Amino acid sequence: MKRIALSTLSLALLGAAGAAHAQSSVTLYGLIDDSIQYVNNANAANDNLWALAAGNLQGSRWGLKGTEDLGGGLKAIFQLESGFDPNTGKMGQGSRLFGRQAYVGLTHDAYGTVTMGRQYDPLVDLVQPLTADNYFGSTFTTPGDVDNNDNSSRTNNAVKYVSPVWSGFQFEGMYALGGVAGATGAGQTWSGAATWSGGPFSVAAGYIRMDNGNTAASRGVTPANPTGTWGSGATSDGTIDSQINRGYASAKSISITSAAAQYVTGPFTFNARYSFAQYKPDGFSAFSQQEKFQVAGAYAGYQITPAMLVGLAYNYTHGAGDTSANYHQVSLGGDYNLSKRTDLYLIGAYQHASGTQRTSATTTQDAGASVGSYGFDAGSDHQEIISLGIRHKF
Repeated sequence: MKRIALSTLSLALLGAAGAAHAQSSVTLYGLIDDSIQYVNNANAANDNLWALAAGNLQGSRWGLKGTEDLGGGLKAIFQLESGFDPNTGKMGQGSRLFGRQAYVGLTHDAYGTVTMGRQYDPLVDLVQPLTADNYFGSTFTTPGDVDNNDNSSRTNNAVKYVSPVWSGFQFEGMYALGGVAGATGAGQTWSGAATWSGGPFSVAAGYIRMDNGNTAASRGVTPANPTGTWGSGATSDGTIDSQINRGYASAKSISITSAAAQYVTGPFTFNARYSFAQYKPDGFSAFSQQEKFQVAGAYAGYQITPAMLVGLAYNYTHGAGDTSANYHQVSLGGDYNLSKRTDLYLIGAYQHASGTQRTSATTTQDAGASVGSYGFDAGSDHQEIISLGIRHKF
């Protein structure tokens, strides 16, 4: 009898373990995006560049994500995501192991999701999907990515709430703790956004404020680096991607308001967006007057066949306040799916700049072009980029 009871207990435990295992899952995933790229006026000497360039449509990555059913509709979730350069093997996002995302949290169908860790902000989650960048990536985004349309910035130490979807409406809120003893708000980030979708029409809007470190040292302002570097004391990565906004790296804060709308009819997709980015100084900044960037963009996409998409976009960026500059950028691209996991693409952009840019605390220059968020700083008022690439998802 003892042997039978033990065997029965063992089978019960195995069954329970199997049931628990069935209620949990972990997924390994990733993608590699690489291309042959040509850049006209790739540097201050206006040299041309031929190179392998990764991450045009999407940044190359691998990751783990999982869920555990806790009962009553509640689940535990996590995601760890690492970016890398397939041409060198180096880790991305400042050589962080999980620089793209690293968070854990709880989710419930009726009450929403709370997560903690390194995450995307609500504008990236809800507004960016209704813009050209969602379809063709960095070549189609804002010059210098001054408004984080290309997800240049992620946020550390962040607590984020994502609501359920109610009749097409959803909202998110996020706050990142600076973690400085005696200075609770030092380097903090906070953000909120909402979206609504009804049939073929979708709209979204949101706001984010990223605070820098509270000292000149934390912002990297030195005689050898007179513009500074977006500070190590900030919870956000910042949006300093090129000569367009590099002169404002020592800003006290970056605030971005963004809105977008999209309409889909048959094989056609149309969207438009507007954003207002403010780079605000204080006594520790290497510039004294606020710089404001207004960005307007429009996109038209046509799904020629289920396998082939073509798109055309226009971005206009106007900088004013500390200096005054205008950037006109036209982007064109095509993407062809060889399978559900592999596609080929050809994308390009032309940009023209005019006005002046800040290069240091005391120096400005004629505005130089810099397409999208690649960070190639032209020594002239125009730049062109063309990329022929392949993307594989796994």
